[in-house]
Amino acid sequence: MQLSTINEISQSRDIVDSFGGYNHNVKIADGEFYDMKNLTSANYPVLSPRGKRGIYEYPYSGEHNPNGLIEKDSLCYVDGNYLYVNEYKIEGLILTDSPKQLISMGAYIIIMPDKKYINTKDLTDYGDIEASYTSSSTVSYEMCSIDGQIYEGATVSPTEPSNPEHMDYWIDTSSTPHSLKQYSSTSGLWVQIPTCYVRISAPSIAAPFKQYDGVKISGIDSSITQLKDLEGQTSVLWEVHHDEDGNGAGDYIVVVGFLDMLKSQEASITIERRMPNLDFIIESENRLWGCRYGEDINGNVVNEIYASKLGDFKNWNCFMGLATDSYTASCGTDGQWTGAITHLGYPLFFKENFLHKVYGNYPSNFQIKTTACRGVSKGAGKSLAIVNETLFYKSRNGVCSYDGSLPSEISSVFGDIHYSGVDESAGADPLRNGAVAVSFQNKYYISMKSEKDELWYLFSFDTSLGMWHKEDNTRVDDFCSCNGELYFIDHESKEIKTMMGTGIQDDETIEWMAETGALGTDMPDKKYISRLLIRMSMAIGAVAKFYIQYDSQGWWSQIAAINGTTLRSFSFPIRPKRCDHFKLRIVGYGECKIYSISKTIEQGSDMY
Repeated sequence: MQLSTINEISQSRDIVDSFGGYNHNVKIADGEFYDMKNLTSANYPVLSPRGKRGIYEYPYSGEHNPNGLIEKDSLCYVDGNYLYVNEYKIEGLILTDSPKQLISMGAYIIIMPDKKYINTKDLTDYGDIEASYTSSSTVSYEMCSIDGQIYEGATVSPTEPSNPEHMDYWIDTSSTPHSLKQYSSTSGLWVQIPTCYVRISAPSIAAPFKQYDGVKISGIDSSITQLKDLEGQTSVLWEVHHDEDGNGAGDYIVVVGFLDMLKSQEASITIERRMPNLDFIIESENRLWGCRYGEDINGNVVNEIYASKLGDFKNWNCFMGLATDSYTASCGTDGQWTGAITHLGYPLFFKENFLHKVYGNYPSNFQIKTTACRGVSKGAGKSLAIVNETLFYKSRNGVCSYDGSLPSEISSVFGDIHYSGVDESAGADPLRNGAVAVSFQNKYYISMKSEKDELWYLFSFDTSLGMWHKEDNTRVDDFCSCNGELYFIDHESKEIKTMMGTGIQDDETIEWMAETGALGTDMPDKKYISRLLIRMSMAIGAVAKFYIQYDSQGWWSQIAAINGTTLRSFSFPIRPKRCDHFKLRIVGYGECKIYSISKTIEQGSDMY
């Protein structure tokens, strides 16, 4: 008798023991995850949840409203109306209770938009970048030398004096404009002095200023016609004399100008050292740089890039023809400025569709090169961060990396979900209405809003592995990396928190989730997955639940749940039903590590 033969079903095994990151596309590789929550690449290639975070321990009690963070020798931050340096409150420096840009320049912190500063090495050295003086008594004007010495006995006439002596002065009024000349007995000629100066004297006029400040002078009496060119214009203070008695009675300043004779006025004059209104501000090569689109401090509409005087963040209008001068340049590209940063030694200024890069090292050779490319998204100016010499930022359509040539997108893994750089509910405030990012330990962290569900998400991009991981719904107002810890301001709780868990550690158990892509769609014929084996370890008290979705039906069925009772690793088998394809979702609470997922694949036919 002949017996029929049953063919053995062909089986094979596929093991995934290296887990990638987030990839929200229709077709993804084994080891990648279509969705996730609170996972990290810290233990790569092992799949694991992130560590616990912490809350910064304030040195004082009460309500908190952090407005900005910056790293110096220690964490410095603005809480409400005050700046704290190394946990010390700067009592005399009163700030507005609003979001800040904090810029480091040497030992100084520049606080914007308040236009204030503080020296972190001398906490008594703080104040306003801008300065102003308004006279309250008689103001006198006299022609003088560059150091403020009055030209005593100068002859004022249209004809040259007779019998002059060596070094005598003559104010020649025979032509307009008048000129100042000095007699040389050696040559027997009157030699014209090319640059003339005017000394402006008034009680305490020198108190707010220092030599070579660039100031605006207004209020000069219209009857003093020879000084009309000074009215409302910027002048350099070539000499600033403070009264030796300290009462200010003998104070004076010296500016370029010409005057035939002593003049005075009782009406007030105003002298101001001013800083431009800036949308964004950075430090580069011992200068502060900034940009402005809109009305400037004079009410004029501008589209400009500015630089402060070399080594002097208080002076933005000092033009002496030197390499240390301030700098201003108009730009022809349209649109608002969206961000600024210093990268590889060059100041970079972004608009949504343009990148402006400043070359040169002093004003006479500064050049601005404009590149039409994907710029920073409107509202995402705080998404700029440099990780290992590469610049990352949020553009209108995704996250870009820039190495100095052209930007390239690195966020294709977000799939059909578009993340916005703007929170419209925050209005036009560029410091609190969009994506925020930071560089920390080879990673780029970014907090941004999904336009699909209007929720905020915190992502990390591991630059060494090229992997994205989605953490949670934390909305960040500001980041700061300092002394091996990553600090951030939580938008909801208004607390300074820590990413690495220093301070008061979060006692809540971390909930995490990993959802695979469709398993089985890459197999020809009627192959199917008959068994899954997951090798993992769990801490005591940890929980892991396993859900499965068959053939994209849209609902999830729980197929298993395990609790961590001992700190050990084990293998956990799952037997899915026979189907065309399925997805696996693992939801966990607490510490867990997944080392591998193996699939047993059985060979079918064209029909079964």
